[in-house]
Amino acid sequence: MNANEIKFLKNRSIIKFEGEDFLGEIGIDGRIFKALTLARISVGVISQQAIENGISILVQESDSEKAVNCLIDEFEAERKSGKVSQIYSINNVSVLGFVAEDFNKVLAELARNNVFPLLLNQIAAEKRVNIVVTSSQDEKAKNIIESEISKKPKTVHLAIIGHGNVGKTLIEQVLQSSEEIRRRKKIDLKVVAVANSRKIAFNKKGFDNNWNDEVLTAESPSSVNELIRFSKENQLENLIVVDNTASKDFVHNYHTLAENGFDLVSSNKIFNTLPIEEYRKLRYTLNKNNRRYLYETNVGAGLPLIDTIKLLHLSGENITRIKGVFSGTLSYVFNNFSLRDDKFSTIINEALEKGYTEPDPREDLSGNDVARKLLILARELDLINEFDDINIQNLVPESLLSVSKSEFLTRLNELDEEYQKIKQNQESGHVLRYVGDLHGDLQKDKGELDVKLVSVPATSALGQLKGSDSIFEIYTESYGENPIVIMGAGAGAKVTARGVFGDILRVSETK
Repeated sequence: MNANEIKFLKNRSIIKFEGEDFLGEIGIDGRIFKALTLARISVGVISQQAIENGISILVQESDSEKAVNCLIDEFEAERKSGKVSQIYSINNVSVLGFVAEDFNKVLAELARNNVFPLLLNQIAAEKRVNIVVTSSQDEKAKNIIESEISKKPKTVHLAIIGHGNVGKTLIEQVLQSSEEIRRRKKIDLKVVAVANSRKIAFNKKGFDNNWNDEVLTAESPSSVNELIRFSKENQLENLIVVDNTASKDFVHNYHTLAENGFDLVSSNKIFNTLPIEEYRKLRYTLNKNNRRYLYETNVGAGLPLIDTIKLLHLSGENITRIKGVFSGTLSYVFNNFSLRDDKFSTIINEALEKGYTEPDPREDLSGNDVARKLLILARELDLINEFDDINIQNLVPESLLSVSKSEFLTRLNELDEEYQKIKQNQESGHVLRYVGDLHGDLQKDKGELDVKLVSVPATSALGQLKGSDSIFEIYTESYGENPIVIMGAGAGAKVTARGVFGDILRVSETK
């Protein structure tokens, strides 16, 4: 066998002996061989497991029943005396033989993909290894071993849920960059599943530029069980599911996906703002299954915010306050309203036309989106705040909260007088900003979370914000009065997709 070649034998069975006190007994191996030879059964590997008080033998699957019967006859006395408790077969297994420089790394990669050898034997001097796996995982095991021992690109299989603005842009970015990523990072990214709320399309070899047509003609109803079944049936390794939806329902599948071998990447903010019990339960599931969950784009789209906060917190830095303009939509609205003489309703309509707001602008004006983002950051600091703890100033008047979307849009001018008054009543040289503010004693269980409209000096960092940019000020004990400031495009399909792509690559590189 040359160094990079894998010996691959299918249709094998393991014959298992279990019993006490007969391990190491002279002549046992000889009797096994003799009995099987007389029955014209060829034997592959004999492996003794002291821990299990047992011996395992590998035979052709077609010989397994015959092998069990002839060994039951041969060891009849030992079975009567209880020395051998049972002799049985495990069918549908395959053998993979290979030479590995670092077998522990190969084992770790297999385990990461939920492949656990039923048997293994090692010839340490030659670095030669034989492992036996169930045939439902043999192709997957072969692919993993191959990319480990031959250093060929590692295949990572992506399932992309949601192909709206962000999802569509992401698929295009993956397809455009795949060659370069294969060359530079030795990672072969394949989009093998694309789903919306109704249908899911599969392509084992990976979608190309015609992916949209395949999704249109797909017939499988969208379901996580279908996705898990597809991944198991096709023995796909290195699985990542990417949630680009805003679905309250889909997030409840995260546990099941993590338990079935998927890492998670999400631009969907819902999960991280669910009750703290749910939040912690998923972290436990991820830990137990050695899975990762990345969500950098939950706050600040493509800005490196969550990563920075995680790093500061893990290094023991005491974060004392996080404050900023968290919404690209409301950034655009108040940056423009503060500088121009136009009415508030004119600016809202403009933001709606440019695609900055949700189809119903009340979703932005309610402050819930900013509140969710603030809660996500609070939980990164191990605070146990719930959504109900947040003081949110809703910018929509009571009279317009429950009317239809179309009626709300026709009555937008009812907001003009109120906001004109707020703007005029500011101190001179001040501007309006809608901010999220996490403060209080952040060393305790809970922080104080406020989401509100404030007036700030035009010369301050918050006051100098332009366009639809977001800004985050992170105050820490070491930095004192000078916050770490992260500022830039905090919204938009392109930057969000690019941020999600970054998370996919980070998960892929640690696989």
